[in-house]
Amino acid sequence: MYLNNNNNFFHGIMFHHFHDDGVHSKGQGSIDKDDFYKMINFIGKNNILDADIFFEKLKNNKLKNNEVCLTFDDAIKCQIDIALPVLEELKIKSFFFVYTSIFEGKPDNLEIFRYFRINYFNSVDEFYDIFYKVLDKDLKPFFDKNYDKIKEYKINYPHYSIEDIKFRLVRDIFLTKIQYEETIFSIIKEKKFNYKDFYKKLFFQKDDLQTLNNLGHLIGLHSHYHPTLMEKLNYYEQKYEYEQCMSSISSILKKNKNEIKIMSHPNGSYNNDTLEILKELGIELGFRDNMIIDLKNNMKNHNNSFLEIARQNHAQIYKKMN
Repeated sequence: MYLNNNNNFFHGIMFHHFHDDGVHSKGQGSIDKDDFYKMINFIGKNNILDADIFFEKLKNNKLKNNEVCLTFDDAIKCQIDIALPVLEELKIKSFFFVYTSIFEGKPDNLEIFRYFRINYFNSVDEFYDIFYKVLDKDLKPFFDKNYDKIKEYKINYPHYSIEDIKFRLVRDIFLTKIQYEETIFSIIKEKKFNYKDFYKKLFFQKDDLQTLNNLGHLIGLHSHYHPTLMEKLNYYEQKYEYEQCMSSISSILKKNKNEIKIMSHPNGSYNNDTLEILKELGIELGFRDNMIIDLKNNMKNHNNSFLEIARQNHAQIYKKMN
């Protein structure tokens, strides 16, 4: 049984990728349908609250330490095809946090790049090797300079390997977004990967969002373009990200904007501007992407605020199961 021994406070369980024997490829951090069933059993179905109940109990300070909810980020199609039937069979209503440029046919390339590296290379390490060769830069001084940051990243996100962390730091800090994407697209061109052919396979469509809503799952903000470092954007850029996301969701679901009260922080990145913007938009519940808390500034429930609720990555639970 998942007892949350090391962090005894309520939180969410965070999911992204699922795989099957057909459409959706196995890759870093993905689980299949059977793994998902086993994980729910390991957590304890009685400990998993429906999203609306978790939300109400949170607002009224009535959550117990053993009570968790299930959350799904990034509007990834495999969640609809593999996870949703399990949720419906077990009658579990969950949180789904979506970024919305995908509904304009302009998805963030993060998912495209992930699919590329797990399907066009023998291993992710082979991809990293090729990426660094194409980049053709001496990264040792950068990694040396960020030694402490790499250690901290590993503590906050133990499911990532050191090589995963180094790659993310190169992507998010060493390179600009344009430099990073140009490098990846040069490799994609070499491999003749027609990425636009995979949009419907990888991302939610509008009717998927409507289906989730009709089934009683809760849908919330996850920005518009899914920047990897929201905290690096200025106030007005961040405000656009969340206002546009809210407008898109409300339009697709034919809801008033003030009905949308929930969100999760893309890549766990936010700052004080982010929290202020979310309050202005009427958001009452926000999830971050790790279990690390600020001991100097937490509520009685050991979360820093209602807009910074902790989440355990499912990969950590998977480790405990095996």
